[in-house]
Amino acid sequence: MLLAAAGLTAWGYLRERPQDLPWAPLDLGQPIGLFTGRKLAGLADDPARCAALLDQAGVRFATVPARRPAESQCGYDSAVRLDRGGARRIALAPATVAVACPVAAALAMWEWDVVAPAAQRHFGAKVGRIEHLGSYSCRRMYGRSSGGWSEHATANALDVAAFRLDDGTRISVLRDWRGGGAKAAFLRDVRDGACRVFATVLSPDYNAAHRDHLHLDQAARGATGSRACR
Repeated sequence: MLLAAAGLTAWGYLRERPQDLPWAPLDLGQPIGLFTGRKLAGLADDPARCAALLDQAGVRFATVPARRPAESQCGYDSAVRLDRGGARRIALAPATVAVACPVAAALAMWEWDVVAPAAQRHFGAKVGRIEHLGSYSCRRMYGRSSGGWSEHATANALDVAAFRLDDGTRISVLRDWRGGGAKAAFLRDVRDGACRVFATVLSPDYNAAHRDHLHLDQAARGATGSRACR
């Protein structure tokens, strides 16, 4: 009887939270669930579905022509450029950045479900824009001449540097991460929340190379689906 009661309780909970089921279809308009991060990363294998999910969620975007330079490890096939208009905006600045579609989908959920609530909680204000340092860059990790290729080489990453609120307040990773008070708490909240929708999140706590930004990417991590949050 106890097992039956526990099963009924779990079934009732999961029925109210389909986003926590591994087999439930991904819906960007639903709250972040237990398997949302893996589902978002999996969109790399289905760019048409990724674009359909953005459209379904009310995100205005444009597909970007494929880019394949001579260096075969670089380039992208299914990148999108987000429009700041639409029913649910993505407030990136500059707004012209092209990112891989799974990164765009994760950015949408991160802004709606993590960044916006954190701004209200800490400052009682809305987010006007998310300032970034770019996405696509044909280079190896840390700009080295050898070694592994950066996720930026395929537009599968975005580096976020600061947040500007509607009341004019600016929260900078470089200036405010090490401080105390609301700004530092906000930055840690949005870093921790990003770990629920991105495969990799690197912050100033990781190393000096990330002292001025949050690195967000959807790196493929094989069957284990392991994630990096630092």
